[in-house]
Amino acid sequence: MVEKADASGDVDDLGIVGGRGAVEVDVDVDLSLAGGAGDEGLAWRHGSRRNRHQQKKYGLFAAGHDANKPPQDTDSLFHKFSASPHPALRARSKAIQQLAPCPVCAADHDHVHAHTKAQPRAVNFECPDCGWPTHCSEEHHAQDQEHHKYCSRLREVNEDEHDLRSGRHLREFELPGPQGYEEAISFANWDVFWYTRGFPSMDTERSRRHASKLLSFPITIGSTIHQHSGLTLSNQRLTPEGTLRSTLHVAPGAPETAEAAVGKPQVRVFILGARAESSLPPHAWEQLTMLFPSAHLHLFFIGPQVSLPKPPAPAPSTNTQNPASVNSGPSESSSQATENSSTEVTEKKSDYLPNVYQPPTPAPIERLKRTRSSIERYGVPSYTVPYTPELTITGLQANYADVHAQFQHTLDPYSDLFFMFCPGFGFPSPESVSEETGEPLLQISSPTEWGPVMPMLLASKCPIFVTGFSPTDVERDVRSLSTAPEVAGEFEWVITPGPNAFGSEKWEVADFDPRVMVKANWGIWGIRGKSRDIQEKSYSFW
Repeated sequence: MVEKADASGDVDDLGIVGGRGAVEVDVDVDLSLAGGAGDEGLAWRHGSRRNRHQQKKYGLFAAGHDANKPPQDTDSLFHKFSASPHPALRARSKAIQQLAPCPVCAADHDHVHAHTKAQPRAVNFECPDCGWPTHCSEEHHAQDQEHHKYCSRLREVNEDEHDLRSGRHLREFELPGPQGYEEAISFANWDVFWYTRGFPSMDTERSRRHASKLLSFPITIGSTIHQHSGLTLSNQRLTPEGTLRSTLHVAPGAPETAEAAVGKPQVRVFILGARAESSLPPHAWEQLTMLFPSAHLHLFFIGPQVSLPKPPAPAPSTNTQNPASVNSGPSESSSQATENSSTEVTEKKSDYLPNVYQPPTPAPIERLKRTRSSIERYGVPSYTVPYTPELTITGLQANYADVHAQFQHTLDPYSDLFFMFCPGFGFPSPESVSEETGEPLLQISSPTEWGPVMPMLLASKCPIFVTGFSPTDVERDVRSLSTAPEVAGEFEWVITPGPNAFGSEKWEVADFDPRVMVKANWGIWGIRGKSRDIQEKSYSFW
């Protein structure tokens, strides 16, 4: 079930089936304009407010943006999607018009047999208040008594999307450098975290939404395993089974410096089912290492839709030119140029890929200087980037079950952990059905999805952290644990289910139905394989 949030912030079931392999507006948030591979670059700065002379500007998204350009007002940010000045948003409007049904037509269709009434018509009318295609006609737009409940949120998303592409200097994307000596970090909420980490002031709600969307993935991980985490024994979110924090930090009283990492094991974070997470730029993930100055982190993005680096640029040819080619006529060169240009047009991708049913793989990420292929080591399409001495990133484009043998003998509960962002355990599988009932299996039980993976993770005794995009989604995933074979009764809680203080504050709208809106990483919970206490008994023989 996918949820729709009403105007009061509660979540109502829409009865639309989805999941990680099906409808997934929860995980596939478009990070391209918040640091990933984007179509209309963004100004991106990385530095420290404490060390302005060391501030470094990343040029990935700086083209065409003026740092002195004043912010646009709200009125200038609002456009109907079909009349947007940005091609990606116009393309998204066309995608929604092809996929989304008119809610008024759908309501009428639900009460009449399918053979006696036509199917709901697609949305071709754009609401003048929010700018989204929402109904098939102006008449049905006027008849809809529910649209006003979520119209303001759609307008908010509309303005956010145009603001990201507006060309203004985005100060909320200025990322601070290393934490100052003896400066504690608070994980109470986004506001206190940004303040104690030295981020620029988030002066507007829009800035908060942009920054929280970008940082939700790395800071969710950091806030969960940090010694100053808001998840504690006293508030009953953390259970006594947690062991990882002792590895990430130094002994009490010792300084947390890079020198303290000498001799400590590398901490490996396995992010399974990664998709949008793998398209974040490395300097966004570097914020995670700045929370743990005395630890070496190795991030593994593992999933069939992990974003891989762009292929390396071909080396310039050094061969001496053939005299015959020099004397060749202009017609040959012009025909070759025509062929190349036609190939480029053919290979040009669409401006926007709709995020429905089978979400698309994120665009290839930038190839850095130290990026190297790891296919020889792991046997699957993969790469490794030693980004900094404290951070190494590896991406494997494969199901975890296919590469588990590479790690199973080295997994250590004191230095390894697994993260799954909105995996959709409780959603029906689009591929597997029960042999007994003929109904779709839950994805946590499906042999083609999470079914074979969860027993492997529990056997390692490493902590497994899972997020969800709403209270209903968290509850659905937790309930699915009791029905999964080799999972039910084989785990113990590390973190009890509840809200995540560092979830994204930006609404993500589904292209298949604009009424469906979620916030990534709303809640979090954690488990690990059940420990078996061995008690030695003494026997006396007479």
